[in-house]
Amino acid sequence: MDRKVTKTGYLSQAWLVILLAFLFGGALAGVQRTLGPRIAENRRNETYNVIPSIVPGADKSRTMEITVDAADGNQHRVYEALGDDGSRKGWVIPTRGPGFADEIRLLVGLNREATIITGIYVLDQKETPGLGALITGRTFRDEFRDIPTNRALEVVTSEPTTTNQIQALTGATISSQSVAGIVNAAVKELKEPLQRLNQSLK
Repeated sequence: MDRKVTKTGYLSQAWLVILLAFLFGGALAGVQRTLGPRIAENRRNETYNVIPSIVPGADKSRTMEITVDAADGNQHRVYEALGDDGSRKGWVIPTRGPGFADEIRLLVGLNREATIITGIYVLDQKETPGLGALITGRTFRDEFRDIPTNRALEVVTSEPTTTNQIQALTGATISSQSVAGIVNAAVKELKEPLQRLNQSLK
């Protein structure tokens, strides 16, 4: 008799857990539907605001969002960074990839010929506070300025000795490697397509 009662109790609890999971899942989906467009718009506004800081000479009011066929055959959204005179100053690639804790979203700036990385900006990250989260800091981001795209970035724990090396954040080597890897992947996929586009738009 006791076993039947216990089994019934377990079944009741299991159904309660399942019901609560559906309710919470529905609530989260509703919040996402409500806030999703607003989050996307805020991220877009942030992108336009920081473009002049990662592409020298760019004017956010003249910058245009375009679609480019990447090397893997997929279409990729990029920003054509224009100056106040309408001349092309460079490109900004929105990209993302796995970090130590969660996904990292980046903006990667390139010069007009896509031969130089002109800067990066971290749009979103959930790395460890005080360690990996320092990828958002200017000191780390400035290491990505004026780096040629002819070689993949390499993260080192000592002082860099070549132009393609980035010094890892102390205690956050994985987060540092994640950022470099995301940048490398974006450059690999879009460098040549952007170079062709730059030539065709001259």
